Amino acid sequence: MAQKIGFVGVGRMGANMARRLKDDGYDITAIYDLNQPIAEAVAKELNGTACQSLAQVTQLSDVIFTVVSDDAAMRSIYLNDADNLLMGAQGKLFINCATITPAVHVELYGKAADAGAGMLETPMASSITQAREGTLYLMCAGDQAVFEAARPLLNHLSTAIVYTGKPGTAAQLKALINMVMNINTAALAEGLGLADALGLDLDLVRNVFSQTGANSRVLETDGEDMQNRDHATYFSAAHAAKDSGIALQIGREQGLPMALASATKNQYEEMVRKGLGELDKSGISELTFKSRNPDLQKVTV
Repeated sequence: MAQKIGFVGVGRMGANMARRLKDDGYDITAIYDLNQPIAEAVAKELNGTACQSLAQVTQLSDVIFTVVSDDAAMRSIYLNDADNLLMGAQGKLFINCATITPAVHVELYGKAADAGAGMLETPMASSITQAREGTLYLMCAGDQAVFEAARPLLNHLSTAIVYTGKPGTAAQLKALINMVMNINTAALAEGLGLADALGLDLDLVRNVFSQTGANSRVLETDGEDMQNRDHATYFSAAHAAKDSGIALQIGREQGLPMALASATKNQYEEMVRKGLGELDKSGISELTFKSRNPDLQKVTV
C-alpha cells in the first residue's frame, strides 16, 4: 500500500475507482479534473491534493490512473507542451482506462517509454457500480512485466483481469465489446418498441425474450429500464456513439463492411442531435417507441 496514487478524470467512473482504492488502504495523493470544483470535492473527500497542473499529479504520485473521455482529451493530458503528465515522469506508471482509438494508446505508450515511464492501457468492461465495489472487468495491454507488477494494485479494482498483449490490443477488444453491446441495445429497443406498438404486454415479452434466442445481457441490464423510461446514466448515449465510431474506424481499416455498427452509430448520434446524449444508452428506446417519438407518430403505412 506504499504506492501513492493519482487520478486524472474523476467523473462517475474515476471518482468511484479512487474511492475503492482509498477504502482498501491506498493513499490517493493527487486529483485532477478540468471541472475544478469536482476535483476539489473528491480531493477533500479522499484527503488528497486537488492539483492545479498535470505535472503536479505526476510529481505527487507513483501510479497515475487516467479516466478521460476521448482521443482529444487523452492527447491533451500527455502531449500538451505547456503542461502534461510526462513531465518528470521517470519511473512512474500510467494506467489509462479510457475507451479510445487503439492507435492513440500505441502512440502514447511510445511517448511514455521515451520519458522513462511505464504505461498500461486498461479499458474497463463494467460500469459505475462495479467501479465502486472493486468488481471491474479489466483488459490490459502493454509490457507484460509492467502488467505483472501492476496486477496487485489492479486486483483491488477488479475481480477479472485479462492480459491481451502488445499495446493497442486491449483497446481493440474493448471496441468490439462496446460495438456488440451497442448493437444489442439498439436491437432490443426496436423489438420492445414494436411489441409496444402491437399492444403486447411488455412484461410478458421480456420474460419470453429471456427464455428464447432473443435473450442477451442487455435484456437483463436495460430491458426493464427501456420499458419504464428509467434512463439514469451508467453508460451515456454520447459515449455509445463515440465508441461505435471507434469500432467502425477499426473495421474500415480492415476493409470490412460494418452495416449493423453503422446503423447503431447513426441511432446514437440521433439521440445526441435530439439532446438525449446524456441519457443512458437504454434511452435509445425513446427513438423506437411510437408513443414516445413524435416523428414515428407521423408515420403512416
